[in-house]
Amino acid sequence: MLFTKRLKFICFFQIALIAIPMLGSTIVAQNKEKGPAYTSPPAKDMSFPLMGEFMGSVTSDDGKKQIVGLQIRSIGNDQFDAVAYYGGLPGQPKFNPEPIQMIGKRSGEFVVLSGGPWAIFVENNQCRLVDLKGKSRGQLKRVKRRSPTMHSPAPEGAVILFNGTGTDQFTTAEMTSDDLLMEGADVKPMFQDFNLHVEFRLPYMPYADGQQRGNSGLYLQSRYECQVLDSFALIPKIDGLGALYRFRPPAINMCFPPLVWQTYDVQFTAPRWNADGSKARNATITSWINGVKVQDNVSLPNKTGAGKIEEPLLLPTRFQDHGDPVRFRNIWVVDRGLTSGDFPQKTTKEQIQSAIKSEQLKRKERAKAARKQAADKKRAAAKQKAKIDSAKAKVEQAAKTSSELEKKQPVPKPVSKKPESKKPTAEKKADKKVPAKATPKATPKATPKATPKAPLKTLQKQPAKKTGDNPGS
Repeated sequence: MLFTKRLKFICFFQIALIAIPMLGSTIVAQNKEKGPAYTSPPAKDMSFPLMGEFMGSVTSDDGKKQIVGLQIRSIGNDQFDAVAYYGGLPGQPKFNPEPIQMIGKRSGEFVVLSGGPWAIFVENNQCRLVDLKGKSRGQLKRVKRRSPTMHSPAPEGAVILFNGTGTDQFTTAEMTSDDLLMEGADVKPMFQDFNLHVEFRLPYMPYADGQQRGNSGLYLQSRYECQVLDSFALIPKIDGLGALYRFRPPAINMCFPPLVWQTYDVQFTAPRWNADGSKARNATITSWINGVKVQDNVSLPNKTGAGKIEEPLLLPTRFQDHGDPVRFRNIWVVDRGLTSGDFPQKTTKEQIQSAIKSEQLKRKERAKAARKQAADKKRAAAKQKAKIDSAKAKVEQAAKTSSELEKKQPVPKPVSKKPESKKPTAEKKADKKVPAKATPKATPKATPKATPKAPLKTLQKQPAKKTGDNPGS
């Protein structure tokens, strides 16, 4: 039994060693304050498809029609925040910045918003506005906007910092499997006055709020932060997207919904210093979010937030890591001390089509590589399973063999003692038999006949000799 247990333990240990590679899996710890952070649309989240921007015509009490824009976002647990504007959406020509803030709750496949002059029933592709008496006041259609500087190609003389092929232009940086730059990257080249183009994508974090929701930032010269944050469907904030962090809010909140690609264009002029180390002129920043100017030649008397102290020393630009999976692509910079040109660079239709085709081709290549990887993984898993099944079969066979041996020898302990007890008894019997044959009782009668037994046989074959011939007789 002890042998069987040891055999089973050894075989089980071998199986465990074989199975360890198969048990390895990625474990993502959720931050209790932030909740999940999605970098692609979640399939099972029924609230996500209801987020976004809507616009359409609404009829007022006096019969006049006016355009209304609506932004709605999920805040977790089937709850929603929304803001409506007369004249359209932020950044549009007739946009009225006076917000109508609303709240809502999801019921099945739609959301009911309240808090404004109407109740709004939000569905996947449209909204219906109803007044207090239940009369329909109009419909809003879903709108998907694109930045006019999206896919902007680097102009002649620009330094391409990132295009998805590597991180050579960074001292610290990591890429994702789909060739995007992760947060927490430090630019290698250092610039005095420059124009910077960045494309970014915010994660979907429905349970997070404020600075916990899709937070990052462009730290120009490691000192001045142009804030990156998911502030979609909020009024402009001093720490929201497009703000000069905790110094000046954006003139308009141009944040698009999460998981939509957006653009950040920044024109930076560094401060100037005197020989004695005193500052002669402040740094200035002009910036655009999704092609709309949100900061206009703003003078910065000092660093912002957690930026490095001001001094006549160049420092690298940084893409802040605040723990949220913000992604970046198509990053380039123009050193205005070496070259000049129009900025921001608006994209032509041909450039957009070319960029889209390039992205589609890359997507197909990645999908092909993913399918191959999945097939290889499946084969490896099958091979590993075969090893485990073989090891299990060996364990079962060993256990079966051991069981059969135990059945043949049901009492193994007494069996091992019997031979020891038999040996002395056999020896005693042998000792008794030997003296019986060699007892002196039979010896006298047989002595004269027994002593010449061997010679007698030889004498029978040979002729008899005379007594006197044998000198020994």
